[in-house]
Amino acid sequence: MLDYDPNIRDEVRRAYLQKGPCQPKDHTFPQTDLSGYDRRFNVKWFDEFDWLEYSISKDAAFCLYCYLFKSNFRIGQGCSDAFTEMGFRNWKKKEKIRQHVGHVGSVHNQSRQYCVDLMNQKQHIRTVLIKQSEQARIDYRICLTASLDCVRFLLRQGLPFRGHDESDTSSNKGNYLELLQFLADHDEKVKAVVLENAPGNLKLIAPTIQKDLVNACATETIKKIIKDMDGAFFSLLVDESRDVSVKEQMAVVFRYVDKSGDVIERFVGIQHVSDTTSNSLKEAIDTLFSREELSLSMLRGQGYDGASNMKGEFNGLKTQILRENPCAYYIHCFAHQLQLALVAVAKGNADIATFFTSCNSLVNIVGASCKRRDMLRDQLQKDITEALEKDTFPTGRGLNQETCLKRPGDTRWNSHYGTLLSIISMFKSVVKVLKLIIEDGSTDNLGEAN
Repeated sequence: MLDYDPNIRDEVRRAYLQKGPCQPKDHTFPQTDLSGYDRRFNVKWFDEFDWLEYSISKDAAFCLYCYLFKSNFRIGQGCSDAFTEMGFRNWKKKEKIRQHVGHVGSVHNQSRQYCVDLMNQKQHIRTVLIKQSEQARIDYRICLTASLDCVRFLLRQGLPFRGHDESDTSSNKGNYLELLQFLADHDEKVKAVVLENAPGNLKLIAPTIQKDLVNACATETIKKIIKDMDGAFFSLLVDESRDVSVKEQMAVVFRYVDKSGDVIERFVGIQHVSDTTSNSLKEAIDTLFSREELSLSMLRGQGYDGASNMKGEFNGLKTQILRENPCAYYIHCFAHQLQLALVAVAKGNADIATFFTSCNSLVNIVGASCKRRDMLRDQLQKDITEALEKDTFPTGRGLNQETCLKRPGDTRWNSHYGTLLSIISMFKSVVKVLKLIIEDGSTDNLGEAN
């Protein structure tokens, strides 16, 4: 067995055991002169010793169990070479065979137990090494389930996991540990197996363990998405950006039609790329497709922005994919086109540019401080109360809620729409606040407010 690689020895041993010992019962065993008497192997020994095997070429008997597991024992532990290498040929001394079996803890009986464990799946080597009781497995499952519940909750809510101070004396150890403590405080079964009551190496609270659980959730989620696609044609939506840690990220979305005929868009993850060149993006997409066992031949559409690395005619991402799959038609993102058009119009028309500049100034002045925000909130409450008393405002669930002026975003033009709606709904209150700022007269924004 020492001639085989250690990683495959168990497979070789299992193959030997599946075939069983070599026992040629129909063979004519040759006779050997032993002390003046002709002796030969007795075929009945096969029935008495099921581990015994006979080599026709060597005319010798061997022990299958000891041959397979002799490498597990040190020299001098009682493992004889007679039944493993040289072979047993003293046919007149049957008691030597019984002596080979030996007592309960003999090398032969230990080797026999190794064979039984190897062939019994419930006693596989991994299970034997773990040596866990059924209760220990149940406790571990409860601990793992509680940890996964915390992970799923934080992922759904988009909350961070780690805390600034996760020491035992900390009053706030972070969302993950605090949520796990909350579960323990409200479930005695969970409390008995997590945190301080868990074994030292099975608390499942280390940062690396948290990342493993998150990655496992991500993997299962993507598997569910791929299963829902069911091998159908799909489109690829990609956009790249730099995060706060100055790393280039590539966001990937799959768009497909499910079995019910509904158009589905699924975000499948963010791929880190070394740079935003078309070659790097293509390599990241190939890696994603390979990992999820997707075929580029099933791709029927590409949706990107108008950057040269995305839609370049000679070496852009869409061109590289079209070379491999001509059916993956490229369409410039309509939302991005609309954004570009609106920005261009707003910058090119003096009246529109002045209008939105005034809107931005209005939001900045009224919302410049907490004091002014409170003034606007109080004034709005007075105006709503007065309107309700005069019965000039509609009433009902969800109406007349407290609100504020929404600040527009430069890269999201639809945010300007929300800003205009908030100004319209609060216009009377905003004007009164501006008058209060002017009457105060002690502010640097007096002229702008006027």
